[in-house]
Amino acid sequence: MATTANIHAPLGAATILHVVDAFTAAFEKAAEWNETRKTRALLAELSDAQLDDIGLCRADIDKV
Repeated sequence: MATTANIHAPLGAATILHVVDAFTAAFEKAAEWNETRKTRALLAELSDAQLDDIGLCRADIDKV
């Protein structure tokens, strides 16, 4: 009678999926942070009158 051994790959498909998901989430979070940083920088360049035109004040920039 032949026995078959359970042979598993060192990293299963589910493990690889979790690792890829973690990297994807980290990348998306970094991209979101960068977009927010750029938006704040552009808003900071506007004059108070321009900010008022779009309904913001200087204190609102940090909340963006």
